[in-house]
Amino acid sequence: MTSILTNNAAMTALQTLRSIDSSMEDTQARVSSGLRVGTASDNAAYWSIATTMRSDNMALSAVQDALGLGGAKVDTSYAAMESAIEVVKEIKAKVVAATEEGVDKSKIQEEIDQLQEQLRSISESASFSGENWIAGDAGPKTVVSGFVRDSNGAVMVKTTEYTLDDAADGNLLFGGDGAGNIEYTTGILGTVSAFTTVGDVSVDTLDITVFDDADMAVNMQESLDLVENALQSMTSAAAELGSISMRIELQENFVSTLTDSIDSGVGRLVDADMNEESTRLKALQTQQQLAIQSLSIANTASESILTLFRQ
Repeated sequence: MTSILTNNAAMTALQTLRSIDSSMEDTQARVSSGLRVGTASDNAAYWSIATTMRSDNMALSAVQDALGLGGAKVDTSYAAMESAIEVVKEIKAKVVAATEEGVDKSKIQEEIDQLQEQLRSISESASFSGENWIAGDAGPKTVVSGFVRDSNGAVMVKTTEYTLDDAADGNLLFGGDGAGNIEYTTGILGTVSAFTTVGDVSVDTLDITVFDDADMAVNMQESLDLVENALQSMTSAAAELGSISMRIELQENFVSTLTDSIDSGVGRLVDADMNEESTRLKALQTQQQLAIQSLSIANTASESILTLFRQ
């Protein structure tokens, strides 16, 4: 039946065009955003997983920053410890030189005094972000090392602990007074050893000009032993700092790899296949043009009725 009130062909063509336009909007959204799951309405399960993993990745990014900060603290401490070792080596060389008869020990002591001041300067300046790992109060120092989400969904931050010890064979050049100040009577360089006739002596207070001639040989040997023991302790402390620096570096690499893996996993869930979407968009554009033509034909079909009324 032909009717001028109801154009079924035009309605069908219009419905087809609306469907194509809707599909084109979805495809264009995926092409412009690069996501096939951009909102929860696209796929609630995938969107929820992706949102959670993205938040975890942001936490891992913060962990990377914290690892970088911790690594900088350790590197600063290691550099200071290495410099201090070189200074103590110089003190050792001066002590050995002073054992020779006829040497002006007062002149050598002047050099030792300068080296001792340099050790204090190194210890005081080895601070990064307000923390000094080679001088000051003993105790544990922590570095953020990871962010973990367990099977129950609970999250936690993992830390690596490094214990600072101010004993003579520990890893602090100088200890602290408990109030945040450096104390020069403790630590590797501040802890004293008993010397024959002259009392207690540390690397920081070593003075070869006070030795009596009668005990000179004994005192010089004790001085050499004192400095050598300090060198051994400092070398051990530097090795510990080096090992924790290596661990931080390994953790940084792992967190970086983990972040990339999570990004890749999220991409598999929500990213659009641009090859597929571009092909679909091209096909929909063609369908849209055909649908418009079909609608145009359907709309003009009713005009043929006019020929029935022509004379």
